[in-house]
Amino acid sequence: MKKIFLFLLWLGTVNSVFAQEQTSEQVYRRSALYSLLVSNFQTKYHKEIEDVFSSIPIPEKFDNHDLSVKIITSSMKKVEEVRVRSFLDSNAIARRLVGRWFNRDPKTGECDMNLITQRGLYDASYFDVELAKMSQRGYGILADAGEELIGNTFVIVNAIRYTDKQKTSKVFGAFMKIAGAAAAVATGNSDFIDIGDNLGNLAAEIKGFGVTVTTYLYRLEWNDEIAKEFYGNYYLDKGYLDEQKRTAFEKSTAFKLSYIGSQEVSSGKISMQGINVYDPIQMIRKVCTRAIDESIVALQRNHDEFKIKTPIFAVSPVITAKVGMKEGVSENNKYEVLEQYIDKNGKTAYKRVGVIQPIRGKIWDNRYMAMEENAIGSKLQATTFRKISGGEFYPGMLIREIKIK
Repeated sequence: MKKIFLFLLWLGTVNSVFAQEQTSEQVYRRSALYSLLVSNFQTKYHKEIEDVFSSIPIPEKFDNHDLSVKIITSSMKKVEEVRVRSFLDSNAIARRLVGRWFNRDPKTGECDMNLITQRGLYDASYFDVELAKMSQRGYGILADAGEELIGNTFVIVNAIRYTDKQKTSKVFGAFMKIAGAAAAVATGNSDFIDIGDNLGNLAAEIKGFGVTVTTYLYRLEWNDEIAKEFYGNYYLDKGYLDEQKRTAFEKSTAFKLSYIGSQEVSSGKISMQGINVYDPIQMIRKVCTRAIDESIVALQRNHDEFKIKTPIFAVSPVITAKVGMKEGVSENNKYEVLEQYIDKNGKTAYKRVGVIQPIRGKIWDNRYMAMEENAIGSKLQATTFRKISGGEFYPGMLIREIKIK
């Protein structure tokens, strides 16, 4: 009977999943990410940094869990973790992240499970029935939601500073000249620019412009004890008002962020191909986006709990997955293939069923603006892998990078 129940559960999940446009690269549980910038308002280009950062989307391998605040302004030349921690704690970021998970209305305290059912790939009606019965699977669903979703909520705080291979003043002068050139083209007024300026030289000057990103990584603490306190003391169903519970949540100190580690990454040589020489902001955006992506990859390699899982997209005629150089894929990496199942407690679990490795020359360059610079591999739509071990794989199985010792 139990096996029939699990099979029906699996079948219902599969049907629910495939009803969502049947795109396997999107049908899996992602970790949630909130990304912040610390901007030093006393440094040059801080406004450009802020504008560019605001336009950079959360990497698609994560669920966007951003709050309303994206930029922290500071006068600190060097950002220290203790100061970052002070900001996160004083602004109750952990509690706000929990509230976002439950679509909590700050005015009434009302909550719902819509985001959790959506991101957890639960059928909403089945979810409600099982929770109402509080069966073994009902408790398992709540555990799933905690361990697989809420407990995999991360915060990255990025401190960005610009560097260049030449004197900053020279680069800044180049930016001003390029801005003048753009104005001259737009208005037809040559007063904006010295006609004798060599635009090629200007391009060569900004080519040396780079960035260093220091990223601090935190994880939202969530366990059975915290879950019990939240559901018992703070959760309010729609239409059920309780001012005491509402205010208790606002004053609660039960929710915390654990510091995992930090990473500093400096941008390497960035191609100017595809960059509009009249718009230096394009180069700033390209440099910042790639550096932040590299920082995330480095953090994942150093901290297993931050690693992403990606579904296999196809297995015939070759094994492919929608992951590439943006996620740090190289021919030297190896990935374990994971099969998902429901354990005896009704929780989702994973077991390794094989190992695969990217094939040289068939690695997707999905980095920001790779297509514009005509990078090798940018025209691919996925990375191709060869099987090292394991039996039969199927689309939707998850892969995760194996840490190289």
